[in-house]
Amino acid sequence: MTNPATASQPDLGFVLRSMNSYQVTMALKGAIELDVFTHIAAGAKSAEEIAKRCQASEKGTRVLCDYLTIQGFLTKQDGAYGLSPESALFLDKASPAYMGSTAMFLTHPSLLAHYSDVAAIVRKGGALSAATLAPDAEVWVEFARSMAPMMSMPAQMIAPQVTTPGQPVKVLDIAAGHGVYGIFVAKHNPAAQVVGQDWDNVLEVARENAQKMGVADRYSTIAGSAFDVDLGTGYDVVLVPNFLHHFDVPTNVKLLKKIRAAMKPSGMVATVEFVPNEDRVTPPLAAAFAMQMLGGTEAGDAYTFAELDKMFRDAGFGASEIRSLTPAPSSLILTKY
Repeated sequence: MTNPATASQPDLGFVLRSMNSYQVTMALKGAIELDVFTHIAAGAKSAEEIAKRCQASEKGTRVLCDYLTIQGFLTKQDGAYGLSPESALFLDKASPAYMGSTAMFLTHPSLLAHYSDVAAIVRKGGALSAATLAPDAEVWVEFARSMAPMMSMPAQMIAPQVTTPGQPVKVLDIAAGHGVYGIFVAKHNPAAQVVGQDWDNVLEVARENAQKMGVADRYSTIAGSAFDVDLGTGYDVVLVPNFLHHFDVPTNVKLLKKIRAAMKPSGMVATVEFVPNEDRVTPPLAAAFAMQMLGGTEAGDAYTFAELDKMFRDAGFGASEIRSLTPAPSSLILTKY
């Protein structure tokens, strides 16, 4: 999409494309549901061939595939469609890096509804409804089932940074969801005991994943709100993946104090967050996450590293350091007790 700040003259097309960009989201979701990318990878090249495998109309398939070509998800030459590098890696079900399931959560009706009146949420400074943070909200079960593939990459990167194989450690995974962060720690270190905390309906997914990945005998759970339940004590490592952004600073400091009380003095917190630079407009994905929090939470935000570091210090922790999780858009913050 053309950036009007660098164009030689004002670009009306930029405005019109932006107003219609919701169609990109929904077209991509539809293509994932129809397995368009998987069928093309398997050899279907023409609209007719793709339509037959999708059990869809040829016209509809042609329009969808042409649109996805315009958007950069497909290529087209002499009537034959192909996959872009991103589609081949992330949207073909045969790829080990397949992440198509994320569309089911990111386009969940309850999340889309938050943006039906952006002017209102801007006036208020937060979501018009906090339904997604209600106890046992079903949207988080969808999150746990749909987002695990996307979270597996950073989870695997984090595991060797927080534990050493053979070293006995007790690990707490706050708001565990799908459980993959704690599960990959357990996979990396056979001596690790992992406790996942979340709503019980969400933990069902984490327990299923722990069973599938062969660590169920070292994976236990605590059901309930992280703010209310007894977290236990003696943790060497506490994982806080993609959670602090849901709340305001005082709420986070309160939670971090509770987490610190559950840890050993030699312990460490590993936090995963979308962390914008101090200018709050770079890097684009991390910075834009603030809009997701404005629409989806009453008081959450995308916090800078300085803000996160201060939260930890105000909760009694020592120094924090930030590490990149590239190619994932999130960052790892390691904080000493």
